[in-house]
Amino acid sequence: MKTLILTRHAKSDWGNLTMRDHERTLNVQGHASAIAIGKWLNTNGYHPQQAISSDATRCIETWNLLNEELPEIKKFSFHQRLYLASSVTLYEAIKQAREDIVLMVGHNPGISELASELPSQIPDHPKFLQYPTTATTILTFDIPDWSTPFMGQGTITDFIVPSDLTD
Repeated sequence: MKTLILTRHAKSDWGNLTMRDHERTLNVQGHASAIAIGKWLNTNGYHPQQAISSDATRCIETWNLLNEELPEIKKFSFHQRLYLASSVTLYEAIKQAREDIVLMVGHNPGISELASELPSQIPDHPKFLQYPTTATTILTFDIPDWSTPFMGQGTITDFIVPSDLTD
């Protein structure tokens, strides 16, 4: 059994219009949301063993804030090819994973498309198709390893957005 945690990066700051998109940082709301989702993951026993992320600043910051709330994750990597990547590119990156529980931090539209393509059925949650910042999907797969094709075979066990934690 394999578990995949798909998280869209937290809300970023658009205040500096001269900053390159790749370098945008999280805003105050983004910091709070990433911490809240990290605590939720920990409380619910979702403890990734490996993390894979875009190398964009907002993804790295999201990962760092999530990681502060989780047991130590020794295997993590940041990849330029995952910056604004398609769902196909994200899927190919996951197929290289070696651990049973993997967390991926990425961007829309790729991360939301992947979250919709991987399960056999999507949840009824009203924000699932929007996949707002820091949205997180937990999927399980009955496969021996990540190199086994798993598209369309996942079961969504949880989906959460930061506003669910404050409502």
